Amino acid sequence: MTLDALCVIAKSCGATSIELLSEKDWPVVVKHGLQCAVANGPCSIQKGINRLENHDAIISESERLLPLIAQAGIPNMIIFSGNRAGMNDEEGLENCAVALKRITPIAEANGVTVIMELLNSKVDHKDYQCDRTPWGVALCKRVNSDRFRLLYDIYHMQIMEGDVIRTIQESAPYIAHYHTGGVPGRAEIGSTQELNYPAIARAIAATGYRGYVGQEFMPRGDPKTALTEAIGLCTVTSEVS
Repeated sequence: MTLDALCVIAKSCGATSIELLSEKDWPVVVKHGLQCAVANGPCSIQKGINRLENHDAIISESERLLPLIAQAGIPNMIIFSGNRAGMNDEEGLENCAVALKRITPIAEANGVTVIMELLNSKVDHKDYQCDRTPWGVALCKRVNSDRFRLLYDIYHMQIMEGDVIRTIQESAPYIAHYHTGGVPGRAEIGSTQELNYPAIARAIAATGYRGYVGQEFMPRGDPKTALTEAIGLCTVTSEVS
């Protein structure tokens, strides 16, 4: 469907944001009275910041994008580690830190948080480097900026690690955004899959998190019904939180 059509459906379901948009699409969500919680960033999943030869182009595009993202009122910009392609995890960690130490001063100046997504390398993104929470947390500590955090994708990390709620509780200071998705298959997040999203949502709220949770799944049935149900499952009342 078109972005306009998606905006209409999302708003009718109670969603307040549509994310992972490039700059040409930011005005579309605003037109519908919605926010964009996460802007697309300067690199791809496969070709990310773990290779030194990519850094100059990525930093240059970050310098261009971050002020525009700030002006649009978007709180986060996504970035990716890139694939290993034979690189060991320590080298990747150090290379990512080198790039982020050049990017985060720009993010700090503009009040935008750069977020690196945790993705599974077992099913969907073979060879992706930032595929486990401890590696991502180690990178946050090495960069040491309030404007660099993780995007904890619950679907991806259930596949790689499991132990979702305890990981969220322990790693909350390093997480700036969340994604959902049903396991297995990345379909609806209801009773047909293995994750208990109401419990996960309560755990997230209990950490003090008050940001957006992105519903990132591919419904097998009616999209509007699936989205409405997902928002209900992930809604935590003030009494519970």
